Amino acid sequence: MKFMLKYSFSLLLIFFSLAIKAQEKTKDTIIKTERYGLRLGADVSKLARTLYDKDYKGLELVGDYRLTKKMYLAAEIGNENKTTDDDQLNFTTKGSYLKIGPEWNFYQNWLDMENMIHLGFRYGIGSFSQELNSYKIYDTSGYFPPASDVISGKKYDGLSAHWTEVAAGIKAEIFNNFFAGFSFRLNYLVTDTKPDNFDNLYIPGFNRTYGGKFGVGWNYTLSYFIPLYKKTNTKSTITNPKK
Repeated sequence: MKFMLKYSFSLLLIFFSLAIKAQEKTKDTIIKTERYGLRLGADVSKLARTLYDKDYKGLELVGDYRLTKKMYLAAEIGNENKTTDDDQLNFTTKGSYLKIGPEWNFYQNWLDMENMIHLGFRYGIGSFSQELNSYKIYDTSGYFPPASDVISGKKYDGLSAHWTEVAAGIKAEIFNNFFAGFSFRLNYLVTDTKPDNFDNLYIPGFNRTYGGKFGVGWNYTLSYFIPLYKKTNTKSTITNPKK
């Protein structure tokens, strides 16, 4: 009897020891290093359009600087020379622009990935000129053809515009430190100075105004990331129980 009790007690101790051991969990530490720096590139869609569209020449340089884990400061600076052949007007717009604003990354990267799904805002400033090449006169009196072209050549300098943008897009690392990106823009024209007798139907950096306050834009970018420093994030996590 004593032997059985002693044997049972020993088995009970062994059982509890195994149960406690099975419930022990290990704590692993994950160390993740994140790079901070400057990304610089260009809008390749404007470069491509310059090659195939005889009425357009443009260059846009893009960049962003990482401020925090999720927040960036982004900017675009560019120059455009575009001839627009509208229903009633043919005019040439020349000018430069600057857009700058914050951007947030909503993509949760794994390990050392640095891809982005971003949403941001821009404030844009443009300085440009408009040259009225020709315009159409619609006349029913018989003195002119129903829609005759009148050559003008009048130029309006010193024009400007201010606008805001909501920008959404993606950036993906295609190989080491090189990124391809696309973004879509919804623009709102805050204020602009207009030439006499016709409207600013095209503004560099803003694109077509469609005769109102709203416009749309987009860009396709290739950029290179220049790392400046690193931040290390240390995180402890509970893993599976020991067996």
